[in-house]
Amino acid sequence: MTQAGWQSGYAGDCKSPYSGSIPLPASSAAKFWHGSGRPRDRMTAPYFRWRASPTYLAHLFKAIFKQHHTRLIPIFRRLIPEDGVVLDVGAHAGQYAKIFSRIASRGQVFAFEPGSYARSILKIALALNRCGNVSVLPLGLGAREGTEILTVPVKRPGSYGFGLAHFGPETCWERVEREAVAITTIDRIVELLELPRLDFIKADIEGWELQLLRGALRAIRRFRPALLLELNTQALERAGDDLATAFATLGELGYRPAMCDPAGVLVPVTEPRNDDIWWLPAERALPAPDAARRG
Repeated sequence: MTQAGWQSGYAGDCKSPYSGSIPLPASSAAKFWHGSGRPRDRMTAPYFRWRASPTYLAHLFKAIFKQHHTRLIPIFRRLIPEDGVVLDVGAHAGQYAKIFSRIASRGQVFAFEPGSYARSILKIALALNRCGNVSVLPLGLGAREGTEILTVPVKRPGSYGFGLAHFGPETCWERVEREAVAITTIDRIVELLELPRLDFIKADIEGWELQLLRGALRAIRRFRPALLLELNTQALERAGDDLATAFATLGELGYRPAMCDPAGVLVPVTEPRNDDIWWLPAERALPAPDAARRG
């Protein structure tokens, strides 16, 4: 299948290789029907009910008209070519995808968002912002193909903490809703889309980042993309991983960590820490401060 065959024209769902019936593993099937055993857990998704609640409209308004992460744009311009290929994993409401669309203006952005609530907002925001080079894929990315249960926290007023949706057991929220989603790997996506290049991967997936890397080893070794990963000790532990292992794994792959300082410049990270961590192949220099500021 060619890359063009996966493009949706604008901001629509790409046809998934997992469309149709997806058998649930026994453990997942049990969670599907019973949740965690608490009466306030239920297997549903607000997107399916299509209630135009004030909270949903507020989320949609922000996604369409607000732009976050603008101070990172000069760094992104340094790392992503105009004809580049970008994977936005955990695309949420599209704040990063909108930026990537403009920087890789002659390239392609693949926005992965398994949650139906977030994806409904994402698709509208990208369409209205004319992000025609962004394709939305209704998939999660991990270490292997299959299915998982996505847990969406429900806040006290009844609004959805969809930015905190995650795989793995829930540990702190009194009320959650759950959704069965399909999972694939970056290596499989590269194969299916016949990608000739991969320039940048951003992943903010609430502790699943190391799982994603395990399913991307061939692509990382072949293309050497720059990475931006949100790493958090508590979230990683929920997935059975830890911060030290994440740093060690990327170090073994020949990557160096950096973080964005208050001036918007990438500076080296010398020890594992919780943060949005940038990872560059050791053979590439960090963007020079002057170049980063100019963009």
